Amino acid sequence: MQEPQARIAALLRDADDIFITTHANPDGDAIGSLGAMGHVLATLGKRFCLCNVSGVPSHLSWVPLPGQVYTSFEELPFQPRLAIVLDCGDEKRPGEALRAPLAVLPSINIDHHQGNPLFGTVDNWVEPQRAATGEMVAEIALALGQPLAGALGECLYLALVSDTGSFSFGNTSARVLSLAAEIVGNGLDVAALTERHDNQWSFARMQLWGRLMQEMRLAFDGTVAISVIPDALIESCGARRADLEGWASQMRKVRGVRVSVMERGNGPEGTKVSLRSTGPDDVRAVAARFGGGGHRNAAGVEMPLPPEEASRQVVAALGEQLGLDGDGASLYV
Repeated sequence: MQEPQARIAALLRDADDIFITTHANPDGDAIGSLGAMGHVLATLGKRFCLCNVSGVPSHLSWVPLPGQVYTSFEELPFQPRLAIVLDCGDEKRPGEALRAPLAVLPSINIDHHQGNPLFGTVDNWVEPQRAATGEMVAEIALALGQPLAGALGECLYLALVSDTGSFSFGNTSARVLSLAAEIVGNGLDVAALTERHDNQWSFARMQLWGRLMQEMRLAFDGTVAISVIPDALIESCGARRADLEGWASQMRKVRGVRVSVMERGNGPEGTKVSLRSTGPDDVRAVAARFGGGGHRNAAGVEMPLPPEEASRQVVAALGEQLGLDGDGASLYV
């Protein structure tokens, strides 16, 4: 049987008028994969367009993308004949505004999330053991004989760095390091990219994180860190929701914390929950109880509850799922 990267490479050679998208509120892997796939198609001489309903976050505005990123299907300069959906754990992740067009467009689904329902109608390449979707795009580029260099290399390196915690998470495989080494060997200036990637904070974001550090709570004898974040707190700092990127992982830096729980408002009476852990602590199993998903050590769910009530339920489920000692409910009395 043909390897998936070779199979998708063959599809891309024959296709044209291609629409590329990724999940709303994109992170580094999403934007890096989006840009990398665009560079791959540009090298093939294909007509393509990039789309993300949330646009490119300001802290990633430096990424060398191969074209404009459209925020709605209606803006596109041509009628696509094929969609490539990247880094989306299910068909809802690209955003509600894209559900109708994606439901009728032939599609290729490339993703690394557990529980992906294989929604692609042309092909599905889903490998949860991959560290990043960017790793998979790199394999497609190599299958097409394209060197991991220049702007393509920068986009891929960003994707790898983002989803491996700068090569510090448990998903950092030998293959990931090999791809990173190849990109660096092809001329990437690691120091310059790190400067652009790491030093993009606004003063408002710094103030917001200071407040979050003050208001973070602990449960289960200090093994669970909890941050319930009202929109009013974000607004009081002059910050945006995008400024919360990375906070869920930051909470785990407290000694003894095994799992972090970040909860913020998600529309009227709704809450978006982000869970982070390390090692064997499976937070995806907890998210799945409430209809969410993700990875073993990084998962999320949207709940139709106010943040405090969502927090009660998620923390209780964490205690049960992971067999945590101590009291998780006392914080909410």
